Amino acid sequence: MSLFRASPEDGVAWVTGASGGIGYALCLALAREGYTVAASARSVDKLETLTKENVGNGRIVAFPLDVTDEDAARATVERVEAELGPIALAVLNAGTSLPAAGSRVQPALYERVYDVNIFGVVRCLAPVVEKMKARKRGQIAIVGSLTAYFGLPTTAAYGSTKSALNTIAEALRFDLRKINVRIQMINPGFVETAMTRLNKFPMPALMQTDAAAARMVTGLRSGGFEVVFPRRLAWPMKLVRILPHGLRHELLFRLSGWNKRSWG
Repeated sequence: MSLFRASPEDGVAWVTGASGGIGYALCLALAREGYTVAASARSVDKLETLTKENVGNGRIVAFPLDVTDEDAARATVERVEAELGPIALAVLNAGTSLPAAGSRVQPALYERVYDVNIFGVVRCLAPVVEKMKARKRGQIAIVGSLTAYFGLPTTAAYGSTKSALNTIAEALRFDLRKINVRIQMINPGFVETAMTRLNKFPMPALMQTDAAAARMVTGLRSGGFEVVFPRRLAWPMKLVRILPHGLRHELLFRLSGWNKRSWG
């Protein structure tokens, strides 16, 4: 069975985490494809700036949202559909990253990152799936990261959330396909954003947000379960992932430069 693939004629594209980085660029790219885009994020000012961008035949409408608030997530979905129409495409992109070092494990840091990156996605998934189930069609994309493939220095919190999202999407796929809802995982490499500037390790094949958004749009059109880019980074990481753990760790220990750093 060929599952549903959204187009601008089918309804609204809802994007979370839209106030900056990939989310901001993706809203622009989808609107320029002709979508009416419902853009959600916490920052009202940044959303207002986004809605004033030149997007050709599409349009962007701001729907402020803090994804840590379950009631607000449900209310936002209701409001989007009441004001703009059915959500045909949902891109759940909201996320945060905080460096998590092994020299000082901070439970509160993990709680914050998990609350936004994992539970924030689930809070938005729940009402969207309900709407799409009733219509028996829809497309959902969850934005992860290539850091989901294995642990990298300081990514214990962030990377583990992206691993969890990959598992969630893969598991939900079994049921969603039965109601004609396509779910995808978008795992980008390193993209120049405020979050990646916190990374303290080399970031090969660093991309700009516009280029990343263009790859995402192509991936959404293709409909494949996992959308990965850039290939020159994704495929080497896939190969490294299948190495025996000890060999992989030693390789990454050296390539990251962590073998030259002092404790802490």
